[in-house]
Amino acid sequence: MISLKRYLDSAQTGSEAQGEPEEKAPQKGKAREGKALLPVAMAAYRSALLEMGRCSLDASPVLGPQLKQGLCKLEAGLSAGVTPEFVEATQNSVRQQLQSWGRRTASHQRQQAGEVKEILLVMARTAESVGQRDQRCAQQINDVTTRLKRIANLEDLTQIRASIEKSASELKTSIDRMTAEGKAVLDQLRVEVSSYQRKLEATEQIASCDSLTGLRSRLCVEGQIERRIKTGLPFCVAIVDIDGFKQVNDDHGHLAGDELLKQFADKLKSACRSTDLIGRWGGDEFIILLYCGIADAKAQNDRFREWVCGHYTVQGSSGPGKLRVDASIGLAEHVPDETMKELLARADAAMYEHKAASRANGNGSRR
Repeated sequence: MISLKRYLDSAQTGSEAQGEPEEKAPQKGKAREGKALLPVAMAAYRSALLEMGRCSLDASPVLGPQLKQGLCKLEAGLSAGVTPEFVEATQNSVRQQLQSWGRRTASHQRQQAGEVKEILLVMARTAESVGQRDQRCAQQINDVTTRLKRIANLEDLTQIRASIEKSASELKTSIDRMTAEGKAVLDQLRVEVSSYQRKLEATEQIASCDSLTGLRSRLCVEGQIERRIKTGLPFCVAIVDIDGFKQVNDDHGHLAGDELLKQFADKLKSACRSTDLIGRWGGDEFIILLYCGIADAKAQNDRFREWVCGHYTVQGSSGPGKLRVDASIGLAEHVPDETMKELLARADAAMYEHKAASRANGNGSRR
């Protein structure tokens, strides 16, 4: 931000220096240089803000969306004419948002670590309780055994019978107590572990989903692909890319672009079968894992195009806008001994071939 402010100051100085004497030429040259570099520097900084927002989603799926939205608003403000004062205010806002997000993320991580620590403490307390109970019961049984040994030296049958009955009663009481205590300890452990299991499942669900579209995350889809490869069963992957999506962001703003991604994801889910796994691959790209052979996958591919391509309405900075959206789809079937990286590379190449063919035929996205 310091460099951007310097370029802005230089550009303004250059404007004020028009008509100055010849000895001011070096300063005017620097001003022209700063003015020429300003659009490049501004575009790089806007891109950096957007990338920081996207990275925050990977770093913290729970807290990332708020930071991303804030940075997108700042980036949108920089797309208009700016002044040194506006750049300085933007710099301060970025610093404040990053610091706030960092503190909240650290607090969230500490909370997660605390819950795991509490689980370990519960297990440790349970193990300790079981050990103490076993020692107590073992001592009681040992006392009964000692008395039984002493009975062997008695000659009075009545006294022997009474001692045996007493010892048996104490032994039964000890075992019953041990059983009851064990059941209580296990019931308590079961309740506490169940509570933490629900928390962990909720955390895993958040981590496995894309925060914007609600589809599966890239990490989750990659894990499923690896598991499918190990089974040796047939499957295909399809990579779907929205044509001309950058133009939507440029013309209507990034919030409108996010809205289009959510609508597109909903249509994609509607077009897929319940057995298919749909995820957001990144940016305006999506990935579908189809548990079938290439013939069925091609039929499903046609269904994707029919359902997801068409008109969408998004809320832009100047009001609702109607867009014509097309998509390029690359399909690949897994072959034996092929790695996930190789499979995805083939699907990605097929997607770009389809995109190039659409452009050559004049079938790109239209607004």
